Amino acid sequence: KQQFYLKRENGEKMNWKIIFCFTLLSMLETSSSSKIYNVDPSGYVLYCPCMGRFGNQADHFLGSLAFAKALDRTLALPPWVEYRYGEPKSVQVPFTTYFKIEPLESFHKVMPMEDFMEQIAPTVWPPGNRTVFCYMPRGNPDSESCNAKEGNPFGPFWDTFDVDFNRSVFYGPLNYDVIHHNMGDAWRDKYSSEDYPVLAFTGAPASFPVQEENRRLHRYLEWSDDIDQRAEEFIRNALPKGAFIGIHLRNGPDWERACEHIDSTPSLFAAAQCLGYRNEYGRATQEMCLPSRETILQQTRKAIKDYSAKSIFVASDSDHMIDELKKEFKRMNVSVHRMPNPVPQVDLAILGRSNYFIANCISSFSAFAKRERDIKGIPSGFWAFPQKPQNIQNSSSRSDEL
Repeated sequence: KQQFYLKRENGEKMNWKIIFCFTLLSMLETSSSSKIYNVDPSGYVLYCPCMGRFGNQADHFLGSLAFAKALDRTLALPPWVEYRYGEPKSVQVPFTTYFKIEPLESFHKVMPMEDFMEQIAPTVWPPGNRTVFCYMPRGNPDSESCNAKEGNPFGPFWDTFDVDFNRSVFYGPLNYDVIHHNMGDAWRDKYSSEDYPVLAFTGAPASFPVQEENRRLHRYLEWSDDIDQRAEEFIRNALPKGAFIGIHLRNGPDWERACEHIDSTPSLFAAAQCLGYRNEYGRATQEMCLPSRETILQQTRKAIKDYSAKSIFVASDSDHMIDELKKEFKRMNVSVHRMPNPVPQVDLAILGRSNYFIANCISSFSAFAKRERDIKGIPSGFWAFPQKPQNIQNSSSRSDEL
């Protein structure tokens, strides 16, 4: 049988099969996953999840997944952008740190952005030939550029992958609504995969809050084994046996300032999750945005009685009200708990497992847990909602969470 060889510089012969094996092993060791991806002839969608924190980014992710599906392009799963105390720049956390890939693949073509940059980009999106898409010039309107790396987290995000852009494309008047308009065909006609194998966006190709029709896509977001395990261990080891109530208290200083605008922006942030996308179920109020002590204690007490709960789990961005809740429910023999060093994703996984969850209607963080529970068919409620009939008014204004 004929053998094929490559010669080293010193004249020694090496069997090509051995070289191939060593090369393949090297690829597997350096790749972010053990999976080898083929080039998708339909192209790819990349974006920076550069608006808001985890709750907002999750809303945008669901819309981006629907957008990529409509265009039949593979979605490069971006890392989650986090802002940590003491860090001058944003930190990029791989998508797979928090979620599994396999459930998403059952809906559409996806791959970690780390794998895209390592395996695919050198062929279809090489350095020196990288285009970025935005609706209109960003930053200086006279620059005729998307300025995709201007500011934080934009710059740190793309720098994570050593990406620099050589050209900007303004896609207006096209938009991301592939549900109510024939936008999928419009994008394919104007930006074919042959001419534009990669559509890289300065921000998510999706609206905020998540469109009503895309809420169902949350079923494909499944926590990673690590997040699942940490949530289960906390419930098993920290909470007493029996039912428990999960509550989310959004009450930090930045939230207090945001709630001051609730009267002028009744569809603020994720309000549609309880008020409806056309405000058909009422109008946002200060009490819904920043519930009073009385509202919190009253609704929590009712939930404890309704579900014969033995404990309360509290997730919060600021004041967990632990001492106050303990004092209030001591006579009911109900314990109150929080994670000692909260991790937002683990908090959400625990809230998703509670027997009953009381959410903040306006918060996109609450909205994540509410969508997960809706998919599972388990009950949730909102602070200060439903409202009394005389308080219900119609409004059609919208806003985005910062």
